[in-house]
Amino acid sequence: MAKNPLRVLVTGAAGQIGYALVPMIARGIMLGPDQPVILHMLDIEPAAEALNGVKMELIDAAFPLLKGIVATTDVVEACKDVNIAVMVGGFPRKEGMERKDVMSKNVSIYKAQASALEKHAAPNCKVLVVANPANTNALILKEFAPSIPAKNITCLTRLDHNRAMGQISERLKVHVSDVKNVIIWGNHSSTQYPDVNHATVTTSKGEKPVREAVADDNWLNTEFITTVQQRGAAIIKARKLSSALSAASSACDHIRDWVLGTPKVEGTSSASKFSSS
Repeated sequence: MAKNPLRVLVTGAAGQIGYALVPMIARGIMLGPDQPVILHMLDIEPAAEALNGVKMELIDAAFPLLKGIVATTDVVEACKDVNIAVMVGGFPRKEGMERKDVMSKNVSIYKAQASALEKHAAPNCKVLVVANPANTNALILKEFAPSIPAKNITCLTRLDHNRAMGQISERLKVHVSDVKNVIIWGNHSSTQYPDVNHATVTTSKGEKPVREAVADDNWLNTEFITTVQQRGAAIIKARKLSSALSAASSACDHIRDWVLGTPKVEGTSSASKFSSS
């Protein structure tokens, strides 16, 4: 039997992360190859024309799972009956800026969007905050959307989780899927702590603890940690723009594992002001 479509909201949908994210959702990367979706795309009025362009491209791509598109600058229309909300929209972090530097600019944005979700989203809506500072924005959203269960409001630590796995896979010259159970502790910020003490890697000689396989505690305790902590800044320096493709991909990973679950022997990382796993 065909599944009923899920309504997925992406705020800031005309921006770089949104532009990378919406086709991934429409293709089934976020919710699975048999889950139809209706995309709700929100952006600010100055981006209305660009947002309409994204809508045209989604139509032209003819995604079989995409059963409808709502492209709007009206926050109430955007939030109506959504089952999943991916909060990408916010003031972008630029070169030389820490995540905390965009905090004041994003407070008013998140107040308005939280209020609309509170009044108009579907019951048990799941919310992922991507825009920085993600943990703080999640807290603001919770304060202004009190009927959404605290466990349903998370923020994007999965990007840091994926970055950590990527660094280990590069170091050991194995596929990233062979690295399991990395953990990210703390905020999605330069103070986070990527932890490999429970991580394993599958090698040609079987599964090993990552520390044993790397056999270089100095690297794991210094360069590895700072590389993961500062990866976003390094990408901004290289691209002159913040992470987009990797942020979109990790948002899909986060929601997919949240909705569909992870393998019994494998964990992931997510964060909020209320819980972490």
